[in-house]
Amino acid sequence: MGQDQTKQQIEKGLHLYQSNQTAKALQVWMRVLEKSADPAGRFRVLGCLITAHAEMGRYKDMLKFAVVQIDTARELEDPDYLTESYLNLARSNEKLCEFQKAISYCKTCLNMQGTAVSLQLNGQVSLSMGNAFLGLSIFQKALECFEKALRYAHNNDDKMLECRVCCSLGSFYAQIKDYEKALFFPCKAAELVNDYGKGWSLKYRAMSQYHMAVAYRKLGRLADAMDCCEESMKIALQHGDRPLQALCLLCFADIHRSRKDVQLGLLKLHCLCERIYRSKGQQQELRDHVVKFHECVEEMELYCGMCGESIGEKNNQLQALPCSHFFHLKCLQTNGTRGCPNCRRLSVKPGYV
Repeated sequence: MGQDQTKQQIEKGLHLYQSNQTAKALQVWMRVLEKSADPAGRFRVLGCLITAHAEMGRYKDMLKFAVVQIDTARELEDPDYLTESYLNLARSNEKLCEFQKAISYCKTCLNMQGTAVSLQLNGQVSLSMGNAFLGLSIFQKALECFEKALRYAHNNDDKMLECRVCCSLGSFYAQIKDYEKALFFPCKAAELVNDYGKGWSLKYRAMSQYHMAVAYRKLGRLADAMDCCEESMKIALQHGDRPLQALCLLCFADIHRSRKDVQLGLLKLHCLCERIYRSKGQQQELRDHVVKFHECVEEMELYCGMCGESIGEKNNQLQALPCSHFFHLKCLQTNGTRGCPNCRRLSVKPGYV
C-alpha cells in the first residue's frame, strides 16, 4: 500500500469513526497498519488507533499502539514525531495509573524544545503531567501544570484543550473539597462543548457531565447530579467506554447513598451492569446481575401482587392502596377485589380505584 492509498484509507477510517461506526473504522486502520509501506502514514494511523482506544477506555491497547508508534518515530528520525509519540506514551501510562512513568515521559517531551510541533503540544503535555501529579496527590504541582496548560489553551485559542483542562480542574477541586469550583470548571467545559464542540467526540460531553455530577452530589443537589450522571452513562454505553461506565456506576451509588436509598441504589447498579454485560455478550456476569436484580425486586416488593410483573421496568399506571401496597391500575380494575392481595386487608374503599 503506497503513500496515496494509505492517506485515502486513513481518511476513510476517520469518516467512519466520526459517523460512530467505530468497529469498521478500526478494521480499516488495522488493515493500513498491516499493509502500508509508508512510515509516515503508519505513524498517523497509529495516532488514530491510540485516540480511538483512549476514547473507548481501552488503555492497555492504547499503550500497545503507543509503543509501536515510538518505534516508528525513531525510524523516521524526526523530533516532531518523537515528541508526539512520547506524549502518547505519557497519556497511556497516566490512564493506567503509572503516574511516575507518565511524569517522566512528559519531562522528556518538554526537553525536546525547538520544533513547531513540540511547542504546540506543550499544553497537552502540561495537562497530562498535571493529571499524573493529581493521581499522586501532589496538589501544588498539579495546579501549576493545569494553570500552565490553561495558558497554552488561551494563547492558542485551543477550545478542546481548554475543555479538557476544565474537567481536570473540576476533579482537582473536588479532591481538595472546594465544591463550588469543582462545579464551576466542568460547567465551563460543558459550555465549551455546546459552543464549539459540534465536530468533537461525544467523549468531551460525557466527561463534563460526569464531573458536574460529582460536584452536584457533593453540593447536595442530587436531582441535578442524577441527570448529569445519566447523560454521561448514556454516552459511555454508546462508545463502549467501560472505565467511564464504572465511574458513573460509582457516582450513581453515591447519589443513592446520599439519599439514604441504599436498596434502590443497588437495584440501579444491577440494572445498569446487566445492560453492560448484555452488550458485551458476557453471559455468566449477565446471569449473575439478573439474579441479583430480581432478588432486590423481591426484597423491595417492587412487583405487582396480582400479575407478578416487575414494577418500574417500563412505564405503567400504578395505584397505591391505603395500606401502602401498590399495583398496576389495570390489574386492580380488572380484578375487582375489595381487599389487598398482599396483606389481605379490606382496604379498598368504594370508588377509590
